[in-house]
Amino acid sequence: MTEKSVYNSDTIIALATPSGIGAIGVIRLSGPDAINLVNEVFGGKDLSIQHSHTIHFGTIKDGKQVLDEVLVSIFIGPRSYTRENVVEISTHGSAFIIESIIKLLIRKGARPANPGEFTLRAFLNGQLDLSQAEAVADLIASNSQASHQVAMQQMRGGFSSELKHLRDQLIHFASMIELELDFGEEDVEFANRDDLKGLIYQIQRILHRLIQSFEQGNVMKNGVPVVIAGKPNVGKSTLLNALLNEERAIVSEIAGTTRDTVEDHMIIGGINFRFIDTAGIRDTEDIIEAKGVERTHAKIKEAKLIVYLVDPEQNVDKIVEQVRYLDSLGIPFLTVVNKKDLANADFLERLESEVGGQKSEAGSPKSDVRSPKSEAGSMNDDDQTSDLIFISARNKEGIDLLKQEILRKVNLHSINTDDVLVSNIRHLEALQKTEESLNRVLQNIDQPITSDFLASDIKQALYYLGEITGQVTTDDLLETIFSKFCIGK
Repeated sequence: MTEKSVYNSDTIIALATPSGIGAIGVIRLSGPDAINLVNEVFGGKDLSIQHSHTIHFGTIKDGKQVLDEVLVSIFIGPRSYTRENVVEISTHGSAFIIESIIKLLIRKGARPANPGEFTLRAFLNGQLDLSQAEAVADLIASNSQASHQVAMQQMRGGFSSELKHLRDQLIHFASMIELELDFGEEDVEFANRDDLKGLIYQIQRILHRLIQSFEQGNVMKNGVPVVIAGKPNVGKSTLLNALLNEERAIVSEIAGTTRDTVEDHMIIGGINFRFIDTAGIRDTEDIIEAKGVERTHAKIKEAKLIVYLVDPEQNVDKIVEQVRYLDSLGIPFLTVVNKKDLANADFLERLESEVGGQKSEAGSPKSDVRSPKSEAGSMNDDDQTSDLIFISARNKEGIDLLKQEILRKVNLHSINTDDVLVSNIRHLEALQKTEESLNRVLQNIDQPITSDFLASDIKQALYYLGEITGQVTTDDLLETIFSKFCIGK
């Protein structure tokens, strides 16, 4: 990096805890002068002679004025997050105190950190590779057990280790082919073509698994989108409110009240779900409502699970028609009957006959709970048929059962989060490009072409793998990645 010397020569400062009034605030400095700068304003032990990983009580003074009593933590490089000298000042959480201390240290020679600059320095100084650095941001943003586990696994280097193994094997063959070029006139073959083929097939199997894992990794990171769909007035907004246990959506007896999508998040079984309340599906001449219906259809096609809500006032034939349409989309869905107390025997018999379901031993309607048919980790692609569940959204009856069925239907608990899961779109694109480059190697390996063409495609594959972990970077790429971080990280 052209800017590496700049980063290493400056001492940066930022608030590492959220801004606003709190019990404490933590101010972080990193750089060659971090300890000396704090030592100039610290009333306590001489920090310049203290051991690394120690904490010291004292005061921060601006001249004779005491700004606060603080705890100062010292981390001497390279035994620190950035591999530089790092100091963290724990102050009382007053915004005035924090601002005063930061301004004081800037006057002494520190400069304000850029977004993500602490982690950028950790990457530039070899503490983390680029994929691990990105996982730091994912870890901070994680809002569920599942997203936390995925981020932790990547930050600890699971993904990096797998990619390093692939690169090392490819580098070996690339070097052998390069060696052949040096002996081109002697027609010597150092890289056995059958061995190279076998290696590429092996690498492609791993690449395919990583690429396929993106669907699960992405939903575990960003949440599973669940669309609540159905005709107007079947209780979609009431169901959303019941699931969230709060009045999130407007509920009205007037058909067409919901004209746009309403979204909110909820954790079920450690997994983040994004519930999306949609406009009722019907033909309408109202331009605004029609736009809402159009958006409903778009959201349905983007969903990972559809909760299709019906009620006993609907025609069973129409319900069956809609169920068949949903089945044709290839997206897992649940058919949920709301207002179950209004259902008569004829409606129940016809619906269970046409759509599926069963009754519990007590005679009350109950969902048809089946064992998932799909392979571990999939979104039940082979289990598209509708499960039938009976609820009363207004009385909040059957909501816990519905949550269990939603969790079962997406089947993410069968994923082993110790396995490597790709959750970053940048990584996915680089893996796909790596796969394309290796496909070209396989296409050309038996052709009467010179070794330099094979070497070129292998180098291209190495380039894309290097983009993921940071062996290959540009200033623009790093700026794009780290600009999304918070200032103090």
